[in-house]
Amino acid sequence: MALAEHEALVRLFCERPDFAADLLTRSLRVELPDYDYAGLESADLTEVIPTERRADSVIAFRRKSPDDEPEPVLAVIVEVQRDRDSDKLWSWPLYLSSLRSRLKCPVMLLVVAPDAAIARWCARPIGLGHPGMVLTPLVVGPAEVPVITDPGRVAEDLELAVLSVIHHADTPQGPEILEALLTALHNLDRDQAGMYADMVRAALPGEIWDHLERHLKTETYEYLSDWARDNIAKGKAEGKAEGKAEGKAEGKAEGQAEAILTVLSARGIEVSEDTSEKIRSCHDLDRLAAWLRAAATAESSDALLDGFS
Repeated sequence: MALAEHEALVRLFCERPDFAADLLTRSLRVELPDYDYAGLESADLTEVIPTERRADSVIAFRRKSPDDEPEPVLAVIVEVQRDRDSDKLWSWPLYLSSLRSRLKCPVMLLVVAPDAAIARWCARPIGLGHPGMVLTPLVVGPAEVPVITDPGRVAEDLELAVLSVIHHADTPQGPEILEALLTALHNLDRDQAGMYADMVRAALPGEIWDHLERHLKTETYEYLSDWARDNIAKGKAEGKAEGKAEGKAEGKAEGQAEAILTVLSARGIEVSEDTSEKIRSCHDLDRLAAWLRAAATAESSDALLDGFS
């Protein structure tokens, strides 16, 4: 599994947690309870067992109460799945039971799978052994994500438009979908536009991006921020440098570091120059991936680093 491609999709839910509700209700026709707001929760689902269990993202939907703290009325575990992994047949039920026990509310499993064959594999019912206990994951694959080629519709739901590009990038309509997204980004703040553009670039394999790029209009690139253009150019250079494993690893580490800083910035968390340098100088991809997940819920940048020291 390509780490950067995986994490780019996870970032969508970090940026807008209630996007999970949109997918459940509009794409999968799942009825949700009334809630006031949605927020990220700790994705650590480890029980008192030696193996660490960590979901890609956990979102809690809470209802306000005049007397008590807002109570969770639903929790959704979001998993991005880009290939078959038989271990998920055992870990997904554990995720649900652990989170249900922790938050004491109903829980759901939402799987985002850009590949149609993988989406079908993920949607298979998982029998738990006890009569009547069967887990059927809720899966958003290409069939559940609309083809969005209208920039006006893109502007109404950027996260869904990003999913549309990723899920349909290798179809004949792929270039048109990407063109619509980049056109809509032209009207956004440059940093925000660059963030979404970089999500798409990171989520797509190099050969698919190269194909889309060849079919884009020249002026489309004017819609990207300088930061996004730099990352796209860097990604292309990495993709062409076949056989240079060390250079590729460094490029992925730099991309992960920038993603961590972007998530912290979007959440309004200040990052000192010293902390920023520590993150950017790290080349351990596993550690960077852990930091990226933790960035969605960390109370401060120092707490982020201390938690994995």
